[in-house]
Order: sequence, then C-alpha cells, then structure tokens
Amino acid sequence: MAGPIGGNDDEPISAINIVPFVDIILVVLIIFMVTAPMVLKPVIDINLPKAASGEESAPTPLNIAITGTGDVSLNGKPSTLADVTAYATQLAQSKPDTAAILQADRTVTLETLTSIIDVVKTAGIKKVAFSIEKK
Repeated sequence: MAGPIGGNDDEPISAINIVPFVDIILVVLIIFMVTAPMVLKPVIDINLPKAASGEESAPTPLNIAITGTGDVSLNGKPSTLADVTAYATQLAQSKPDTAAILQADRTVTLETLTSIIDVVKTAGIKKVAFSIEKK
C-alpha cells in the first residue's frame, strides 16, 4: 500500500502515511470533547432555587457559594467569612463598581444568607446578585 506497485521491494519506504495519524488525532479530539464537560463542572454541589424571572449577568471576580451544610466557598475554593471579607474589601478598593454573585443552596437559612450579604456590603460591594435556575 505504501510502496510502489512494481519494482524493487528492497528499497525503504520513503513516504509517510498520514492517515493513521489523522485517525489518532480525531480519536483524541473526541475524547477531549466528551470529557471536557465533566472536568468543567463546578466542584461545589448546590441546588439553586428555581424562578421564572431572572436576567443574565456579566461575570464577576467575586463569586460566593454557600452549600446546604453552610460551607462557604469563594471563587470555587473553600473559604471562611474572614477570607470573603478580606477579598471583598480588596476588590472594592480596586474596582468599586464590582458586583458579587451569591450561589446559595435552597436549604440555606435566611440567617446564613443575611450574614454573607452583610459581610459583602460591609466590605464596600454595592451590588449583590443571586444565581437561580430557570423554571
């Protein structure tokens, strides 16, 4: 297949067959396409509340997630309220028009949610938005 039809079979094959290489690259591409959504899923498991109304908001550098057990994470990393306060204060000083996006599990108590909002507002962040799932 790679060599000449007639002639001397003792000569080395000097042409590279690219078809197997392309097949391998396509298989690798399919593997990446299938596994990418699994890798990009958020690590924090939150059941967001559902609402019929809601608008898309621009991405923000201050994303706070609260799990059903009350664990707080800041931009995908486990944090404490002191970490949130320090980061929000620093962010408010450098970018005063930044908004905070809260992703709270539907089982989170109002007291916990109020304390997070209080920390964010005290740090100087004026806008607070909530993540929801569309009905």
